[in-house]
Amino acid sequence: MSEFTTDIAVRYRDLDPLDHVNHAVYASYLEAARTDYLETVLEVAPEEINFVIANLEIDYRRPIVKGDDPEIALWVSGMGDSSCTMAYEIRVGDEIAATAETTMVHVDADAKQPTPMPDETREALETADGVEASA
Repeated sequence: MSEFTTDIAVRYRDLDPLDHVNHAVYASYLEAARTDYLETVLEVAPEEINFVIANLEIDYRRPIVKGDDPEIALWVSGMGDSSCTMAYEIRVGDEIAATAETTMVHVDADAKQPTPMPDETREALETADGVEASA
């Protein structure tokens, strides 16, 4: 498994009254990392990304607090015809603050319907992560 990493800045608006990052903000952190990943791997602008999230799961292990410098590591952990699964670790130093998984579905931009991934998209994701399509 190879992984892509990106740093995330904790903003004041992310914090609750106890200076913890609100649980819902973790999904925004994942989105930012996923967008960076897809822009880099697929070499497209964010508005050209034709995936939607069909499922999101987050397991919280420790709070992210004011002053932390989280890093998101992500990789494609599975691939289907029109979907792929991404795994994530939100890290603070040597600790894992959360793990997550999303299932993304490729959609036709005009019809707004699921469609098989184009060969070039699949190849870029497989090359970046060494993942093969599931049978």
